[in-house]
Amino acid sequence: MNILILGIGNLLLGDEGVGVRVVEALERRFILSPPVEILDGGTSGMALMEIMSGRDSLIVADAVLTGAPPGSVTVLRDAEVPALFSRKISPHQLGLSDVLMALRLTDEFPRRLTLVGIEPESLAPGIGLTPTVSAAIEPALNHVLALLAQAGVNAVPRDAGQQTANGPAGDNMPPWR
Repeated sequence: MNILILGIGNLLLGDEGVGVRVVEALERRFILSPPVEILDGGTSGMALMEIMSGRDSLIVADAVLTGAPPGSVTVLRDAEVPALFSRKISPHQLGLSDVLMALRLTDEFPRRLTLVGIEPESLAPGIGLTPTVSAAIEPALNHVLALLAQAGVNAVPRDAGQQTANGPAGDNMPPWR
């Protein structure tokens, strides 16, 4: 399976960097089998086209403006994703929308596309996430782990003694221990 997990965002704009923090947590805490490519895409935009092309599955973690309360996690699939990015909250989003459109035009669009989005509380210049959005990393990470499990990827904690993610409240997802 050809899977890419892509975290995008600008670490200099507060909560806008949450997608990068989600993939950092995944890479730091889990060994994935079979191996899955994990990438901090930052604000790369069109530079990501080659690495995103022709994937069986592309999972994107990012800050999104949906109108939900700050820290809310939203999971969108396939055609729902490009529609969300028509409302721009940062420079990289225009690039992501353009990349997705270009991939569709070149018949290199991922077979499955999933966005795990987190509603930001603050996009003010500054390094670091607000406490509300920091708390949303665990539920977002659990959604990513559930998507990987559905694709047949096992996530093994790097440190068996480390406290790991539990499924989001209200979801019947298995704990990742």
